[in-house]
Amino acid sequence: MFTLQQLAHTASHSLLLSFLSFCIAMLLTPVFTHYAYKYKLWKRSRTTATTGEALQVISKLRIKRTIPRMSGVITVAAVTIVTVVFNLDRHQTWLPLTGFLGGGFIGLLDDIINIKGWGATAGTVAGLRGRIKFAMLIAVGAIGAWFFYYKLGVSHVHLPYMGNVFIGWCMIPLFILVVVSTGNAVNISDGMDGLAGGLLVSAYGAYGVIAFLQSNFGIATFCMTVVGALLAYLWFNIPPARFVMGDVGSFSLGTALGVIAMQTNTVVLLPLIGLVFVAEAGSSVLQISSKKLFHRKIFIAAPIHHHFEAMGWEKTKVTMRFWVIGEVCAALGVILALIGGYIY
Repeated sequence: MFTLQQLAHTASHSLLLSFLSFCIAMLLTPVFTHYAYKYKLWKRSRTTATTGEALQVISKLRIKRTIPRMSGVITVAAVTIVTVVFNLDRHQTWLPLTGFLGGGFIGLLDDIINIKGWGATAGTVAGLRGRIKFAMLIAVGAIGAWFFYYKLGVSHVHLPYMGNVFIGWCMIPLFILVVVSTGNAVNISDGMDGLAGGLLVSAYGAYGVIAFLQSNFGIATFCMTVVGALLAYLWFNIPPARFVMGDVGSFSLGTALGVIAMQTNTVVLLPLIGLVFVAEAGSSVLQISSKKLFHRKIFIAAPIHHHFEAMGWEKTKVTMRFWVIGEVCAALGVILALIGGYIY
């Protein structure tokens, strides 16, 4: 058991590193902004949907502007520096940091190809092919799953009021599924100024609290380090955004979030804590499936934030209401962790 003084010291240490991450990100932002505008690291928008037809609704909603992407490198740099120097631990932070950097590397490749326009055709946006991107994410998830199962020896999943359930080697495909799904869901959500950043602050904040209550202080500190860097990002990303995080940010943050859900043994709570991410990804899957199978749309536009925008909601209204939903779900996730036997 830890004394109140020890817990207070640990909490202050986590918050201090969160503040340090915020400061590093704020200092790096002017440097990135200078070079991003100098070398025109513009975000390119596609005009055709995944299923091939023209994006008529979304094209009308877009504001024509040139805005840099790839600012997620700032978050990746700030979190990595703080974690490597002050919070590197084999059992708690190796895995989320590896997933964070692995997802970031995939996103960085995708962003660079997009900015350069390599392989783009009329109406499409250049980038890694979907199958290649998916395969690379699976590879990152597989590396993490191997370490999680064979090196850390985790073979149980906790279910509310039931306790730990042994699943053995099935932990490996589960780990991969969670990491790949979360990475893609966050990536899909990054389509409106401030949306993904605000939702990620709520999700990482919730997991920081859960990990702290579990005495997983390294994981808790990692989560708070991410929150600090994300707050710096949000300072410049709230409407009208100066830049967007791009795939380097969304894939790194989404992948690490999935890893943390597995490490804290709260994977069952992840769909609740990240409910908006689930809705964003789910709406896209449903839209594509409906168009392919029934040749009709379920939503005016997908992902779902574009549906509400097409209904006449202001972008800021969509963003802030989704933030509220994310914050409520994050709080509910912490409550369920407390009453569902996840705190031990």
